[in-house]
Amino acid sequence: MKRVWIYQSNRLLSAEEVEQISQILQEFVVQWTAHGNQLAGSFLIKYNLFVILQVDEGKAMVTGCSIDKSVHLLKKIEERLDVSLFDRMQIAYRRSEDEIVVAGRDRFEQLIAAGEVDRDTIVFNNMVGTAQDFADNWEVPLKDSWHAKVFL
Repeated sequence: MKRVWIYQSNRLLSAEEVEQISQILQEFVVQWTAHGNQLAGSFLIKYNLFVILQVDEGKAMVTGCSIDKSVHLLKKIEERLDVSLFDRMQIAYRRSEDEIVVAGRDRFEQLIAAGEVDRDTIVFNNMVGTAQDFADNWEVPLKDSWHAKVFL
């Protein structure tokens, strides 16, 4: 099984920032271990907004310590780039096929009330935990995501 962790930025990242993050994560995943075992880790940066870490647990299991290492690294990236990657109250959604917007919880509620966001608006379910769930349930209509329980 492949485990996935998604970290969403509070703003779009520049091409230079994506390159910096890519270099940092590339160095990290090649030496990422759990109790001395090399993890089959990888990363992806999507839409200049999402940092996605993945580990194939068929090769070695992730541990709390190895997860802590990745979180510590992402917090360093936050500081270095003056960006937030851990604010779960920032909601990303598609305004159009080509435009992804990030809104705070209060603003997102206002957008729903104004009809600018509705049940069929595509949101990003960053709570997915496996590669299969990521493929099937990451970009979904609001009505099919955890967001519906909170906002509808």
